Amino acid sequence: MGVSSSRRAVARARDAGLLAEACARAHALLVRNTTDAGILAATPGETADARRYTRIFGRDAAICAIAMALSGDAVLRRGAGASLRALAAHQADNGQIPKYVDPAGREGDFWYLGCIDATLWWLIALRLVATRGGELSLEHELGGQAARAIQWLRAQEHPRLHLVQQNEASDWADVMPRSGFVLYSNALWYYVKRLYSVPATDETHYHFNHLFHPFSRDLPEYHRLRLLMHYARHHARDQELYLSFVNFSFFGEEGDVLGNLLAIVFGLADDAQSNRIIHTLTQLRADKPWPMRAVCRPIRRRSRLWRLYMERHRQNVEYQYHNGGIWPFIGGFWVMALASLGLRAAASDALDELVAVNQLNNWAFNEWLHGKTGKPMGMSGQSWNAAMLLLANHALQEKVF
Repeated sequence: MGVSSSRRAVARARDAGLLAEACARAHALLVRNTTDAGILAATPGETADARRYTRIFGRDAAICAIAMALSGDAVLRRGAGASLRALAAHQADNGQIPKYVDPAGREGDFWYLGCIDATLWWLIALRLVATRGGELSLEHELGGQAARAIQWLRAQEHPRLHLVQQNEASDWADVMPRSGFVLYSNALWYYVKRLYSVPATDETHYHFNHLFHPFSRDLPEYHRLRLLMHYARHHARDQELYLSFVNFSFFGEEGDVLGNLLAIVFGLADDAQSNRIIHTLTQLRADKPWPMRAVCRPIRRRSRLWRLYMERHRQNVEYQYHNGGIWPFIGGFWVMALASLGLRAAASDALDELVAVNQLNNWAFNEWLHGKTGKPMGMSGQSWNAAMLLLANHALQEKVF
């Protein structure tokens, strides 16, 4: 389906019947991808199995578990609990939750440089599944694992800045060069701290906004934070979005869409900053041709941030994969951000487009699409696409996070 015919699909999505069908398709996909051990990242098949998409991924399964717990479906609710238990069963001795586990229970993988957001998302899902999904016994059962997971994250936290630190390529964007203090991971960390009353939550909020948006604020007292801010204050070209990461003398200004949206959804950005983010993402057409590109400005080969591994399999070149590809699951957070700001008409329009992009290729729920052409790419039958469509629809009625 080309972009012009895809536009017509958007118009059709305004039919409430199509939204109902989309939710039914998303629900069915989650049921199809649910095993006794938990929710798989994608629908089983030869290609999915070869690329290990038939695993229970920490971040994917956590996001899915929230939607599954809110679904009211007994099968999905059991699958949500099973997913969180499977990940907890392979928790490292130091408290880290694995990147993924084998549904047969044989393997837990922690990625090359670690995988910080699996632990963060697991904690978020555990609390929300328990409180919002009515599974209070699950949190009691996994309380010890949750305490160890928080202890591991606190060991990654800078003792003065109260922000977690990480190496590059060690979160969901695992072929991107973000390192040091990363926007996306610290938005998650702030929300975890709120949910679990982890000490120094206010300090995390304060330093988050100084470090990732250092342009128009007072200079903080701590001299090392001032130095980290200095380089960005004087050299960054874009002062509307949060920086994607900040390291000692370099930073990311490619425009991390997910990180910026989470800052809105989790309450890190005030109303003025939130509206600037929405305006900038719209001006940069990050939601076109479909919601939502992973970055506003892809990292080019001549950039100082380019890494050789980004060209592996030609997967992360400009406007592909994490480097400017369109990820429908991020589109779900776009709907949530708009709804949280009271922009209901815009949120409803964005939900229509989210329905239409998942409808491509006969409801393929493609993992990602080319950032310019909108061509479907990556794995089909993606579980968190289905989950985020359901959560985006839910967000038009009441807040999810």
